[in-house]
Amino acid sequence: MGGVREKKVEYFAKLREYLEEYKSIFVVGVDNVSSQQMHEVRKALRGEGVVLMGKNTMVRRAIRGFLSDLPDYEKLLPFVRGNVGFIFTNASLKDIKDVIVANKVAAPARAGAVAPEDIWVTAVNTGMEPGKTSFFQALGVPTKIARGTIEIVSDVKVVEAGTRVGPSEATLLNMLNISPFTYGLTVVQVYDNGQVFPSSILDITDEELVSHFISAVSTIAAISLAVGYPTLPSVGHTLINNYKNLLAVAIASGYHYAEIEELIDRIENPDKYASAAPVAAAAGGAAESGAAEEAAEEEEEESDADMGFGLFD
Repeated sequence: MGGVREKKVEYFAKLREYLEEYKSIFVVGVDNVSSQQMHEVRKALRGEGVVLMGKNTMVRRAIRGFLSDLPDYEKLLPFVRGNVGFIFTNASLKDIKDVIVANKVAAPARAGAVAPEDIWVTAVNTGMEPGKTSFFQALGVPTKIARGTIEIVSDVKVVEAGTRVGPSEATLLNMLNISPFTYGLTVVQVYDNGQVFPSSILDITDEELVSHFISAVSTIAAISLAVGYPTLPSVGHTLINNYKNLLAVAIASGYHYAEIEELIDRIENPDKYASAAPVAAAAGGAAESGAAEEAAEEEEEESDADMGFGLFD
């Protein structure tokens, strides 16, 4: 009993140390995760974070004991349930998440396990003897005998996502050496500087944030202009619109001032500011038209000469 008590005290001290040292915590699910996988994750996180496992009752008890000094960590208590652990870090949350979810291993189908996605059996020659044909027929898998072995003739979905794998389906998948499941750490929740949020938040890119920000600013500016209530996003638009109105009044009333002399000149003499390219194109078109007309006239004269009308010239 004394040894157990000492281990608890040591665990509480270590947890307290990590809570004070690290600003971010990943609550991770470790269902079906092997000790070798945990070792690989620890090795990948070396220098960037630490992994701490423990019984949920002991973790909750320890955190409640720290709340007087560390009240923000009370937000973690609702997520300390099930088969979970903690990863403490001060590094980039996105990078740490990538390391956590990257370590996955394939696993064979087990009867009673819930399929995370649809499981298919593809058309293939199984190499099995014809005596097992009835087993495939019982599962609705179309087969034929080819060169003395069973061949699956078309792809078949044997288990739908979210449903449990039956004993027959598990046997079939294992017979075909199909390992449809992958197991690894999953991120249950993220704690960062007093805030708790799902890991999907970390998948938001900078481009998405900028686009949402621009959309929000545009919406605020439009509403502000519509109701006539000035806000910071609408001030620039208001100034530009008012200046346009000022220009329109000045031009309509004939009141000219130095800043709009060039604008007045452009309105009164548009040809003066016309682009050289359209002029050149127009000149080229006129030249081509003239050449075409001259060619037509020459052709007409040649035609007249051929008919003998040139005798009267």
